[in-house]
Parts: sequence; C-alpha cells; structure tokens
Amino acid sequence: MEEHMDLKKVSRDDGHRLWPLPNLPWIMKQTWNDLLFAHYPIKLEVLQTLVPNVLPLDSFNGMGWIGVVPFHMTGIRMRGLPPIPGTDRFPELNVRTYVTVDGKPGVYFFSLDAANQLAVWGAKTFYHLPYVYADMTVKRNGASIGYESKRRSGDDAQFVCSYRPISEPYHAAKGSFDEWMSERYCLYTLNKKGVPLRCDILHQPWLLQHAEAEFSQNTMLSEQGIQVESDQPILHFSKKIDVRIWPLVHVSD
Repeated sequence: MEEHMDLKKVSRDDGHRLWPLPNLPWIMKQTWNDLLFAHYPIKLEVLQTLVPNVLPLDSFNGMGWIGVVPFHMTGIRMRGLPPIPGTDRFPELNVRTYVTVDGKPGVYFFSLDAANQLAVWGAKTFYHLPYVYADMTVKRNGASIGYESKRRSGDDAQFVCSYRPISEPYHAAKGSFDEWMSERYCLYTLNKKGVPLRCDILHQPWLLQHAEAEFSQNTMLSEQGIQVESDQPILHFSKKIDVRIWPLVHVSD
C-alpha cells in the first residue's frame, strides 16, 4: 500500500521537471545532507577534452563549470526493502560537470568518492559510474561542517574542508547560475560499449543558501588532470533533500 500511494505522490510531484519520468518504477531512495556546491570555471575547449563527445557540454556565461560537491547520505534503501544496516548512510564526494542530451539537462561525473565499499562496487557494476572507495569523515561543529576524504587507492586525491551557510534559504531565480547548476534531474554515463545512458532522479526544487568555506586540502581536480581558470569557487549550501532514483535507460528511450 505504501509503495502504491508513493507512486501516486510521484505523479503529483514531478511537474517542475522538464520532461516526464520514465515509465518505470523508481528503485532507490536516498536523503542527501549538508551539501556544499563549490563551482570552478573552466574553458569549454579544455572541458571538451575531458568529456565524451557523445555528451554535449553545457555552459553558463560562455564558460564550462566543474562542481566539487561533498555531502553525506542517509536513509538509503531499495524499493520495497527496509534500510540495510551498514549500507544505509555514508559520506560521498562528487566531481562533476554539466551536459544536455536531447533537451534534458543533467550531470556528468568525473569521480564519486564514497566511504562504503559495497556501494562503490554496486554503483560501478550496475550504473557504470566512476566510484572510488575512500576514508571519509563528516563532523558538525555548530553551523559548520568539517569534511575530510582520502582515497584508499593510494593516489593523492584528497579533500579537507570546513564549510557553512551564510544566508537564509532561497529557491534559485529563473535563469540564474544557481538554477543552472542545481536544477538537473538526471545523470549521464556510458556503458562499456560507449553507449550513453541516462538515470532520472526526482526531488523537490533545491533550497539553497550562500556559503563560505576554508579548503585545507583539495587535490580532487589536479589529480584528475582538470585545469580550471580560478581557484576561488562560487559556493552554495543545501541542508537536505530527499531523492528517488530510477533505473538507467538509453538516452534515445
């Protein structure tokens, strides 16, 4: 009964998306908490060398943008199942950019570091995503979030940062950079044959806050050969958002 009612609720809650959800049931729920969006400008011609040609790049004010996004997930569960202890919460750190395929704006990931080995294996195996296992800690000190990540693979991709919101919450204005970078309801990836796939997601429009941050260590870009135009990012914070995730589909579907 709960899942049946949930499907009815989904049909009412997806009106802010630019295209309909797949005619498939969602398969996973997650809650994303204490997100920092740190965005760095990058020349489009540089970005194009880093992203597969089958995924057309997005730009804002003539620039591409790289997002470094630390957060921690809770309430992770598969559809029809209760949360599984040990796999229902862990930190994650994304490095991403933005593409649009067939009029559907989405996210392309360069890397996704996570502190759960099973989740890393599952996402790499079934979603063809570049997940990496890392040692990660998240600590709250008042309004500030202390975040640390270091990969177990032995490379030098590290992230140590303290961040906090510095404004009242707001919804992004139409046409703003805030809307452009955040209101994206899918991710894109390629399968082993290089075929582009889309994963649709659903959540309410982002409730954002302006943010400030101190970066003690951040080699997430340099270790992946990503050369940005400025080391002073545009910063946003979001406290919490509930997300549903759909299965992968071919972009032509």
